Amino acid sequence: MRQITNTLLMVRPVAFRMNEQTAVNNFFQEGLQLDNEVINRRAQKEFDDFVRQLRAVGVQVIVVDDDEKLDTPDSIFPNNWVSFHEDGTAAIYPIFAVNRRRERRPEVFEKLEEEGFLIENVVDYTEAEEEGLFLESTGVIIMDRVNEKAYCALSPRASEELLIEFCEDFEFTPVIFTAYQDVGGKRLPIYHTNVMMCVGEDFAVICLDSIDDVKERKNVVRHLKEDGKEIIEITEAQMHHYAGNMLQVQGKDNLTYLVMSQAAYESLTPDQIRRIEKHSNILAANLETIETCGGGSARCMLAEVFLPKA
Repeated sequence: MRQITNTLLMVRPVAFRMNEQTAVNNFFQEGLQLDNEVINRRAQKEFDDFVRQLRAVGVQVIVVDDDEKLDTPDSIFPNNWVSFHEDGTAAIYPIFAVNRRRERRPEVFEKLEEEGFLIENVVDYTEAEEEGLFLESTGVIIMDRVNEKAYCALSPRASEELLIEFCEDFEFTPVIFTAYQDVGGKRLPIYHTNVMMCVGEDFAVICLDSIDDVKERKNVVRHLKEDGKEIIEITEAQMHHYAGNMLQVQGKDNLTYLVMSQAAYESLTPDQIRRIEKHSNILAANLETIETCGGGSARCMLAEVFLPKA
């Protein structure tokens, strides 16, 4: 079992803008005083530059174009609706925002099969949408694939019941908690686990301050430590610069890269950077427009492909 992969699926946006349907519980989103066409053009440039950076270090990036007819402003974040596994399984997940459900397209699977990957089995959890239950894939589930653990911060987009079902299907141990952020003087659940936590091969970057319950916080720390992860803590302020929204990937020459945005990188202290670089090189991309309007960052844009080759 591998924790990281050298193959990523990314979806190039054609109608990117601030999605009003996700803004109700994604408190990271902000509007820009620009026409949607301008916002989309800027997002496309950030996307294309990011893909070039990844390919330059030897990461295989499979790009699928979004379909303009679908009007899917968040299609740039495919990691919220699908996950791919080493046994040839793809899982499809229930999504909170109705207009995001159109992102689940068979063309994505066809593109992977054209690239020589095997999809032998599809596990579909989307019926849960009818009951108002959601589980937004690797947005809410941080998988430690090697140690078979699934870290999940419960929120309107992460149902405990569905997480347990996922863990039974994929033989993961659930590590469940709630992570909070300050919104208008209240502590409200963070919409996605992957903005406050990232698990690499032998380290984890995490905002422990966002886990208000002491027992839950200790439990998360215990699991990470027993699996030999160095815990690199970030503050809530750094989390708001997307310092938790990172993904470790495999590049060429056996080098690994912790992928993040420029904003995340600039929020880190020299000591945090030094501790990360003990484990992995850093690749930082300018994603300013995508982060501001989309309320997601580098990790959200990357769907990891662990599928076997045909």
